Amino acid sequence: MLTLPNILTLSRIVAVPVLAFFLWWSDWTTGYALAFAMYVLMGVTDYFDGYLARAQGTVSKLGVFLDPIADKIMVAAVILVLTAQGVLTGPYVGDAHVIAGLIILIREIAVSGLREFLGGIQVSVPVSRLAKWKTTFQMVALGALILGGAMPQWNVVIGGVEANVPHTVGLTTLWGAAVLTLITGWDYLRVGLKHMD
Repeated sequence: MLTLPNILTLSRIVAVPVLAFFLWWSDWTTGYALAFAMYVLMGVTDYFDGYLARAQGTVSKLGVFLDPIADKIMVAAVILVLTAQGVLTGPYVGDAHVIAGLIILIREIAVSGLREFLGGIQVSVPVSRLAKWKTTFQMVALGALILGGAMPQWNVVIGGVEANVPHTVGLTTLWGAAVLTLITGWDYLRVGLKHMD
């Protein structure tokens, strides 16, 4: 059923390869600026597809199925491309920031599998408030990392080390998201274990 909310969700999925294309060259500031604009637009459509579906009473099984997939595809694509292009590096710990991205990806896959298992036995796991904070940190982190590539001149000196402001904010919030990912992932797993023989 192709309602407006479902079309918005599908548009996010279709836009992911274009977003990845803009991020492919880490020194292409115009590409990163376009990617940031597209990322923000995708975030806006993510909000409005859910809002419109509820407001119009057109929540559909297709929308419920596609919405989390669209989010996970976008997050995975951005993390993978930024890792491949060496963007997930920073002062003091170098490329160890990739670990934060890896934690997020592993959790997304594990929770998706767990939800599928629980859905098969008619058990639903509501999204917790902490999980919503995790998503917020994650979206801010990836957006800031993209913005850092668009604005490489926005630098400050921190502890004698020159750092790009949005990039530093992105790496910091990425670790925040990773910590919340571990906590919420454990919460989901704990619920799931109660229903496993």
